[in-house]
Amino acid sequence: MQNALIRLPFMETSRAILLRKTLLSDTSLIVTWFTQAHGKVKTVAKGARRPKSAFAGKLDLFFDAEIQWVRSKKSELHVLKEVVLHEPFEGLRAQYQRTQLAAYFVELIELVTEPEHAVPELYDLLVRAFGYLDHGAPNQRALLHFESELVRLLGIHGQAGVAPAVAIGRAYDRLPKGRAELLKRLAGG
Repeated sequence: MQNALIRLPFMETSRAILLRKTLLSDTSLIVTWFTQAHGKVKTVAKGARRPKSAFAGKLDLFFDAEIQWVRSKKSELHVLKEVVLHEPFEGLRAQYQRTQLAAYFVELIELVTEPEHAVPELYDLLVRAFGYLDHGAPNQRALLHFESELVRLLGIHGQAGVAPAVAIGRAYDRLPKGRAELLKRLAGG
C-alpha cells in the first residue's frame, strides 16, 4: 500500500469512491467521485488515458481511494492531481449481479446527493455496502437494507408503513430505472 498523500494548502484532499468516468478527450477523463469530506466532486484527470499516465490502474469504478485535486475557481469541474488507491473492491467485478447491485447503489447516491455537499454518513454507507458485496452474496435483502439505511440517514422515513423505495421515489420524484428488473434477478440470491 502506498503512503498517504501530503496535504498542500492550495489542494483539497479526501477519501473518495469513484462513481463515474466519462471521456473528455483522446487522453483525458471526467471522473465523478463521492468523497467523504466534500460530497460529489467532478474532476478532470488530464492524460489519464495515456499508457504511462500516473493514473494508470487507479481509476476504475467503485475504487476507494484518497484523492487530491485543485479546486476550480470558475466551475464545478476541478483538476485531479493524485490518487492513492486504498481498496479496489475486486469482488464487485467477480460476479455480474454484484456489479449490478453496486451500480444501483451508486445511482441512488447520485440521485440523493448534491454536488460538493458533504454527507459523510452516506459515504460510510456506500463503503459498507461495497465491503459487503466484495465478498457477500448480492441479494434482495442487501438492496432493501441499503435503501432502508439510506432513507433513515436522509430523514425521509417518517411515515409508518411506507417502504423505503416509495419514500425515495416521493422525495426525489423517481428511482433508478432498473430497480424492478434488478429485484427480480436478485430474488434467487
